[in-house]
Amino acid sequence: MTTPTTTTMSAIVQRGYGSTTVLGVERVAVPTPSPTQVLVRVLAVSPDSGTVHIMKGDPLAVRLVLGLRSPRQPVIGLAFAGVIEVVGVGVQGFAPGDRVAGTAPAAFAEFVVASPAKIAHIPDSVSMMDASTLGVSAGTALQALRDGARLQPGQGVLIIGAGGGVGSFLTQIAFAEGARVTGIASAAKAEFVRSLGAERVIDYRRTAEPADWGRFDVIIEAADGRALHMLRRALTERGTLVVVGADRSGGPLLRGSDRQLRALLVNPWVKHTLRAVMQSENGADMGVLLEMLASRRIRAAVDEVVPVDGGIDLIGRLARQEVAGKAVIEFDREGA
Repeated sequence: MTTPTTTTMSAIVQRGYGSTTVLGVERVAVPTPSPTQVLVRVLAVSPDSGTVHIMKGDPLAVRLVLGLRSPRQPVIGLAFAGVIEVVGVGVQGFAPGDRVAGTAPAAFAEFVVASPAKIAHIPDSVSMMDASTLGVSAGTALQALRDGARLQPGQGVLIIGAGGGVGSFLTQIAFAEGARVTGIASAAKAEFVRSLGAERVIDYRRTAEPADWGRFDVIIEAADGRALHMLRRALTERGTLVVVGADRSGGPLLRGSDRQLRALLVNPWVKHTLRAVMQSENGADMGVLLEMLASRRIRAAVDEVVPVDGGIDLIGRLARQEVAGKAVIEFDREGA
């Protein structure tokens, strides 16, 4: 394969911060890979809660990093799957025509420049659509359970936010590793969470107090936002609480991300183990997750698939928490 003949491409771009009104589908320049990068023709992408946080510019700390009035890089998105078009002269292990999935900035476009360290080969039995869901959500789930919780077979695990993108993979991976899984989700998502391997689902609206949830060896907090000392009431005597990502609690500057810092500060002074996990995107974990998909130990719990011209509305539904599990935007419906 050679360099694409077109010099422009369709992309979902962000002009400002706010609701989905700041998003649009535009024609932008096709990026050029460096000698240590690859150019991928994108077939499918998958938005996540981070996509929504960046769209809103919330917490405000996001704007300090990305740009005060609007993101300096207007093309949005991270998680993608596609086919390599161009390989830099310094790249090894990848070739034009390879099917790959992973993460890269500005992924929600027809072409993306990616680092070989953050992609992996897609097994033949895995579709582009399914592979595109893994980069952010499944990667976060894997690291939370393996590195944060240090999960062991037979442990009782509580997944808070089990019906969401990260939560759907947390539930499946914990079940696949032999844990006894309880999920917290809305009543509307209860059957969905059970289908992922949860033996019990708690409706957070009907049973609001952590002290009433039971006792668990591990709690993964991916959505709740309440105080750490309250969540610790649902832990066994030597249990582990892992705080994943940010949430909607806290002040406008940091939102829930300050809870991760508090978890680390409090940890030395309590009998429980408190840890915080922010995903480290890497190709090795992508390879692990793609093999789990290929062996059917997990599945891509895809709630909705839309073409690129429906992508903005889909992100709006994700922001309103109307999506169960994952959603996919296809840039090439036939290839995905």
